[in-house]
Amino acid sequence: MTVSLPFPQLDIESAPVAVGRRGMLQRCGMGIGAVAFADLLRQGASADEIQQSLNPMAPRPAAMPSKVRHVIHLFMNGGPSHVDTFDYKPELQRRGGEMLSSGNLTTERPTGALYPSPFRFQQYGESGLHVSELFRRTAQHVDKMCVIRSMHANVPNHEPSLLLMNCGEARLVRPSLGSWLTWGLGTENENLPGFVAMCPGGYPIQESQNWQSGFLPGIFQGTYVDTKNAEPEKLIANVRNNRVSRKEQSLQMQLLRTLNRQHLLDRPGDEQLEARIQSAELAFRMQTEALDAFDVSREPEHIQKMYGDGVQARQILIARRLVERGVRFVQVWHGQGQPWDNHDDIEVNHRRLAQQCDQAIAALLTDLEQRGLLEQTLVMWGGEFGRTPVVELPRKGANAGKINGRDHNHWGFTMWLAGGGVRGGYAHGATDEFGFKAVEQQVHVHDLHATLLKLIGFDHEKFTYRYAGRDFRLTDVHGKVVEELIA
Repeated sequence: MTVSLPFPQLDIESAPVAVGRRGMLQRCGMGIGAVAFADLLRQGASADEIQQSLNPMAPRPAAMPSKVRHVIHLFMNGGPSHVDTFDYKPELQRRGGEMLSSGNLTTERPTGALYPSPFRFQQYGESGLHVSELFRRTAQHVDKMCVIRSMHANVPNHEPSLLLMNCGEARLVRPSLGSWLTWGLGTENENLPGFVAMCPGGYPIQESQNWQSGFLPGIFQGTYVDTKNAEPEKLIANVRNNRVSRKEQSLQMQLLRTLNRQHLLDRPGDEQLEARIQSAELAFRMQTEALDAFDVSREPEHIQKMYGDGVQARQILIARRLVERGVRFVQVWHGQGQPWDNHDDIEVNHRRLAQQCDQAIAALLTDLEQRGLLEQTLVMWGGEFGRTPVVELPRKGANAGKINGRDHNHWGFTMWLAGGGVRGGYAHGATDEFGFKAVEQQVHVHDLHATLLKLIGFDHEKFTYRYAGRDFRLTDVHGKVVEELIA
C-alpha cells in the first residue's frame, strides 16, 4: 500500500523556512522522532529511513514476527453476563433458586439466590463448545474462536474496570491499547486515523479516557466517531469544505505547514505542538478517503444484507472497511445509552442487545475470512467484567422492585478472540460450577494484554515508553503471556 509522506505536496523551494545549524540540531535532537533519528544517523541510514523516523505515523514492523496487522475490539459496554452467553453452567440451571454461600466473594450490591439462565445453550462446531441462543449466528464460527472463560479483574465498578480493560491501569492516566499499538506499528494509511473509536450516541463512562494516548504523543489518541449518524458527512464533522476548492485548500495547507514548521522550530521538543500539527494535517488528508471509508452504502447489497440493519450492523461493517484500508486499531462500542449493565429484566435486555449485534458479528468473521483478512486481523469480544450467577435484590432507587437481573462480577467472566494467531475452537479455563469465580487457568486483564501484544508481535516486558524517569508499559509490572491461547 502506498504511504504518503508527512508533508505531501509541499514544495520546499516555494515555501522556504530559515533553519540555522542550532535550530536543525534542536529539531532533530528532540521531539517525537528524536531517538529513532539519532540511531539512524549513527547507522548511516538512508534519507527515506530518516524521513520515516521523523513521521510518527509511518508504518513499522513489530519487534517479533507476526501476521497480525489490525485489531477490531468489539466492546460490550456495561458487562455482559457470561453465564447467559458463552459460559454454560448446568449446575446453575439445576439448582436455580437455592441460596449460595459466596464466602468472601463480595458483590457491589445485595444479592440473593442462584438465578438460572433464561436462555438455551447448545453445542456448535467440531469443537462442541456451548453457546447460548443469544449468539446463535456468531456460534457458527466457534471453531475459529478462542473462548476465555476464566477472566478476572480487580473491582466490580464500571469506571476503574473500563480503564483497566482499555488502558491497563484503573486509576492513573495511561495510554490505551489502541494508542500503544499505533505508537509501536504506525499506520498503513495516512489519510485515515490509525486508531478509531466508534461509539454511537455520545461518550461512554470515563469518556475519551477509554481511548486516550496518555503520556504518548497526542497523535496516537483514538479518533472518536459518533456512529448514530448514518450519513458520512455527519459522522465526521467538517470533513468536506463546500466553500473552497480542493486546489485552494492545498495552497492554504502549504502555507499553514510552513507557518507551523517555523513555529515548531522555535519550540523544539514540544510533543503536544507536534501532535496538533500532525492532527491538523491528518484532518486535511482525511477529506480524500474518510467519506468513502465510512459510507457503507458503497458496499454491494448482498454484503449490507449479510450484516443486517441498525447502528451496530453499520458500525461493524465500517470496522471491516477501515481495517481493509489499513487502519491499525478499531474499537466498536455497543451498549451506549442502553448498556449490557442489566440489573433487572436481563432476559428482555440481553436478548434485545444480542439481536442488535449477533448477525453483524457473524458477518464480520465471514467477511474477513472471505477477503483473506481474518488471519491478519485480531478480533476481540467482551466487556469490562461479567455478571453474578445470583440474582440482584431490589434496592431503593433501582431495579424497580424486580428480582430478574444480575449484579456486576469481576471475579470471573468470559471474553473471546478470533482471527490472527489465536487457537480456534478452544475454551480456556473455567469458573466454578455456578459461574461466580475463575478457578481454573485464571487470566487477569494484564495477562490478556500481555498475550495480545505477543500475538501482534511485541514482548510486553520490553515494549516500553520512557516517561517521567521510568519505563512504562501497557501491563505495568504485571502480566504473563497465556501461551495456550496462541495457535
